[in-house]
Formats: sequence, C-alpha cells, structure tokens
Amino acid sequence: MKLKEDMNPLLLQVFRSVVWVYSVITFIPWYFFSGADTNSQRVRQIKARSISGHPAGPYRAVNSQEKLVSWLHPGVDTLDKMFEYAAARFPQRDCVGTREVLSEEDEIQPNGKVFKKVILGNYIWLSYEEAYQAAKCFGSGLASLNQKPQCNIAIFCETRAEWLLAAQACFMYNFPLVTLYATLGPMAIAHGLNETGVTHIITSKDLLQNRLKAILCDVPRLKYIILVDSKPTSFPDIPRGITVYNMDAVKEKGSKPDNIAVEQKQPQSTDIAVIMYTSGSTGIPKGVMISHGNILAGVTGMAERIPNLNETDTYIGYLPLAHVLELSAELVCISHGCRIGYSSPQTLADQSTKIKKGSKGDTSVLKPTLMAAVPEIMDRIYKNVMTKVEEMSRFQKTLFVLAYNYKMEQISRGYSTPLCDSLVFKRVRTLLGGNTRLLLCGGAPLSAATQRFMNICLCCSVGQGYGLTETCGAGTISEMWDYSTGRVGAPLVCSEITLKDWVEGGYHSTDKPNPRGEILIGGPNVAMGYYKHQGNNHGDFFVDDRGQRWFCTGDIGEFDPDGCLKIIDRKKDLVKLQAGEYVSLGKVEAVLKNCPLVDNICAYANSDQSYVISFVVPDHKQLTVLAEQLRVNGSWEEICNNPQMEKEVLRIITEAAISAKLERFEIPKKIRLSAEPWTPETGLVTDAFKLKRKELKTHYQEDIERMYGGK
Repeated sequence: MKLKEDMNPLLLQVFRSVVWVYSVITFIPWYFFSGADTNSQRVRQIKARSISGHPAGPYRAVNSQEKLVSWLHPGVDTLDKMFEYAAARFPQRDCVGTREVLSEEDEIQPNGKVFKKVILGNYIWLSYEEAYQAAKCFGSGLASLNQKPQCNIAIFCETRAEWLLAAQACFMYNFPLVTLYATLGPMAIAHGLNETGVTHIITSKDLLQNRLKAILCDVPRLKYIILVDSKPTSFPDIPRGITVYNMDAVKEKGSKPDNIAVEQKQPQSTDIAVIMYTSGSTGIPKGVMISHGNILAGVTGMAERIPNLNETDTYIGYLPLAHVLELSAELVCISHGCRIGYSSPQTLADQSTKIKKGSKGDTSVLKPTLMAAVPEIMDRIYKNVMTKVEEMSRFQKTLFVLAYNYKMEQISRGYSTPLCDSLVFKRVRTLLGGNTRLLLCGGAPLSAATQRFMNICLCCSVGQGYGLTETCGAGTISEMWDYSTGRVGAPLVCSEITLKDWVEGGYHSTDKPNPRGEILIGGPNVAMGYYKHQGNNHGDFFVDDRGQRWFCTGDIGEFDPDGCLKIIDRKKDLVKLQAGEYVSLGKVEAVLKNCPLVDNICAYANSDQSYVISFVVPDHKQLTVLAEQLRVNGSWEEICNNPQMEKEVLRIITEAAISAKLERFEIPKKIRLSAEPWTPETGLVTDAFKLKRKELKTHYQEDIERMYGGK
C-alpha cells in the first residue's frame, strides 16, 4: 500500500484545519516542555568526525574524539562485577520475570493440524538480590560438579530467565560460556561441542529430547547435562557415563556450606566470557571469542545511545539469547537496573500462534518500554497492519492515510502529533503493549517503509543499529530523535570506523559526494578472534600500530556529512553478471520485500549468466486473493507451482522493481514460488532470519538449473 499518494485537496485541508485548531490550543505549553526545538537542532548536528581529517576515517562519535569508552562505572571491568553492582544498587527491584502457565490445550485447525494453545497468567518476578543469589548458588553448584575455571561450558537453550541466570553464574565463576542457537542442526551442534571440548551443557527438557539426545554419542567428552526445567528429576535413555541434573538440584548443591566456602576465581577483563557460535549463514558456524572487556565496552556504547535509560524501564526478551543483539540488550538492561520480562515469538502478541483466542499475549501483560527486534519481525507487523488498512472502509482508509502523511511531515520537523496518536494510531500502538518508547533494530537492513511505519503507527523511536558478533553487536546506533531512513547512525562511543577502498567493487574513500568503502570497526568491543580458526583471524582481525584491534566486516558503507553511516552493499552479496554489471543481491531483496505479495525473497545470480532469478515465499493471504482473481484452484502447493501464478507474480514484482527504480539488469527475469516458509527450523534462514544463501542454493538447485537452462 502506498501511503504517500495524491489525496483529495479538500479532505486534506479539512484534516489540517482540525489538527491546526487542536495544535493552537496545546502548542505553546507542549513546545516548551517536549523539547521539539532541541530535537530539531540535534538532528542537524554533526554526530561523528574523522579524527585523521581523511575521508576514510577513522570516524568517532563527537563525544569520544579523544578516547574510546570501555566501561560504564570505574572499577566495574568484568560482567560479574556489573551484576554485583546492579544487585547492590537495586536489590529489591524486579530483575527477571516469567509468565505462569495456567493451562494448555490442543486446538484442531480446519485442515486437521493440531496447534498447542496456552493460557498464561501474570509475570512472576525475581528481584535483583534474588537473581544474584540464584546465579551464585548455581555457579557454586557447577563447581561442585567439577566444572573448572577457564574451562568451557555450553548452553543450548531457548530464551528464558534461566538462560540469563546460568550465564551470570558462569561469568561469576570464570567459566567461558559456549552459546549455541536452539535451532542449529545436529552436525553444527556436535561441531560446536566437540571443538570447544565441553564436559558440561545447560539445556532444556524439550531440546534434550528433540535435538540433543540424538548426537550425545557423537560428543564423547560430555559428562554432565543440566536441565533448566524443575521436572523431571531424572531422564531415561541417556548414554552411559553422562549424568543428568536439573537446575534446582545444582543450586541446592551450591548452597551447601562446604560448597559456598570454595574459593571463587574471579575473571579478569581480558578473560574469555563467551564463545559465541555464529548462525552459520555462510557455512559451518565459527566460535567468536569474546572477553569480559569486549562485552562491557559494547554494552557501554549501546547504553549511551538510549536516553533516560533507568530502573523504571521494562524490556521484553524473546529473541535468541545465543544472538549477540539479544544478549547485549539484556546486559544493557541489567547494568541499569531495568526489569526483563521473558517471552517467545509464539506468545509475544494477542494474535501469536500459541495464545488461545481471547487470551492476552506477553506484550499486553508486560507493557514493555524497550524492545529489540530483527527487520523480519518488524516487516511482518508492518504488512499485517497495512493489509488491515486495505480492508477498511473508504472513509477510514482516507483518514488513516491523511493522519499517516501528516505525522510523517511533522516528525521530520521534530514535532509530535498527540491528536493523531490518540485518535488514529492508539490501537496499532497496543500491538506492543502501548508503552514502547524505543525499538532497537539490528541483524539486517531495515526498509525505509517499515521504519517509517514503526515511527508513525507505533509512536516510538527506532534505534537502527549496525554491529556483528565479532564486535559484540556494537558499531553504530541511530539517535532516538533522528527519523531519517536508510541510515544506521554514528559510531558508538566504544568504537571507531574506517572505510577501506574496495577497488574491484568500485568503492573508494575519495568518492563524491560521500566517501565509500568496506567497513572496518575498531575498539575495545572488537572480539579476540575465532576459536581454533587462526587462518580466519589473520584475514578478518588485525591490530594496528596504536595497539587498536580491528575487524574487517565485508560490508560496504558510506558516511554522510553529519557522520552517520549507511550500509550500501556487501562484498559477498555482489555478483558480476556476464556483461560486466555488478548486482547487489541484498539491494534487490530489500526493495522487493516491500511488495505486498512477498513474504520473503532470495535473489540469485551466476557470473556466467546475464540475468537475476529469485525464489519467493509469497504472502499467503495476498496470493490466495490473486489466485481467486485468476480462477486458479487447488491446494496451497498447487497454487504455488502453477505456471500462471508464477507469471503473474513475476509481472507484479517487476512493476514494483521498476517503481523502486531498480536497474534493468537488477530485476529478476524468472522466479520460483515456494510453498514452504523459510524458518530457522528449516535451516534456510538463521535465528535472526538472515538468508542462508548456500543452503538456499542447494535446496533450489533443480530450480536454478531449470530457470537458467530454459527448461
């Protein structure tokens, strides 16, 4: 749906008149108390400068030109000290909370499929003091089970309060924590466990039963399995030599006087805190070695970009904690005494798949003020709301479009729109609980349309960030009052950025009007390298003559005059076609994902071919409507495999590409509609919903041969 469209001039004038009368009544007190003028000035200010004066950089934030920042509080230079500091400062405040499960039931769908539905109660909270003591007892219990300092321990678990408490226990006792995504395949799990030589693993009952159990015989060093669930207390069919405990039993061991008396070997800032395995989007996952000092620097940089962050904030945790974005965001909250309420993608909203109809989702109950999200989730919220807008009456739709475009105009000037917010956007805002003031977005580029939607309809700022596992998720974050799109903000106070010329791709720091090149991130947040992958370390990490650690990202960036960064390409996504044109697959995908018919898309090109092809997961509702219009009948699979449907979807996608001004050679010439969605469980996307290009190519190899072979 195009919101910026030609509208009836009379309707627009009437709407503006009503808003003008309201604004006159409220403007003067609001203007002085809202900080609108200050916000307008902030947007125009320089955010970062090159400290060398050269257009290549290094660029630093204006408030860290002399020195990069490494920690929040003097002397608090490790993660265990950070948690201890928070527990001492906010002992009685809520720390971590989990909703009580009141009942579960099976719901049979019209197609015969059975969905599990839950009715959940209120959040049950542990205070900071209780959480600190629970973590300390658990760490002591692990030590009593022969877990040694500076010896790796793995966590393979869904996002939940117990995950964070287990991590804090490991930080306290200097057990380097190996994190694995809960959706990794069996080979990747076994690879991570064997490479790091773990003897202890923390997991859940479901993951043990459904994923871990099948590979236990392939992990010969494993001796102990600790289940975060309170039940069962024993587990059958476990290979001989492996002992299973639950978390409560380990905490009980740790609380005994003789175990409490065991000397706790506190970590140093340079000690490894986490070995974080990447999601494997380009092959076998690599373990990134992250020290206590690295994470603290990243946390410090992120926290500085969130105004008024304090103990009154509530964060909702539902992204994978094995992902650096979620772990860093939760540690930012811990460092400031915020409370963290846990959720999952299946229970997040009232309409989520596991929430029984008529029951409340987690956002409705928790009403978070802070939230992290990946673009895939934001894109889905945007498309769902826009689909409902299309179904409105003509009057309702016109009012929505008028309010949308009016607010877009106002926020670009630094002003808010209280009347529009209360009359038009209030219901949309309640999708995230109604109190959200900041959405932190990372993991992939966010489309301009989706970002504007979040700013306008959800009435909150979007802090679009850029970082990698190798930089502890820290690199840049846009400021709350910056409503421009397509940018990821200025470097954080913990990091600096240099642009390196990439001659083959045609990107140079001397380019006009703005310098461009491969993004190199330096600072105390840059990780120590890859675990047992020294070859990769030499190519990706280096230390300069000042002793500064750097990581070569492979992403192509451009600095605007105010010091804000744009991500414009990726070296691995750039393909040279037969005629010599370079196609950015990521750019093609970002443009076409805005098409209502597209739920997800993967562009593909061979260097020995002259055109681009694409695999498309269509939007179920939109494609069904299109099939009815074309009188195409059959099952969902039959509709997706119908040549007439492919031809029509290609026509619509081509129109969208032309409207978005893609070059002729960038527009896909052939497509394949996929009846199956791409989820982390299918292995075709990561937990952050990044495309796994290698796996997608293998999965659609026959279709690639057909589309390029002309069969």
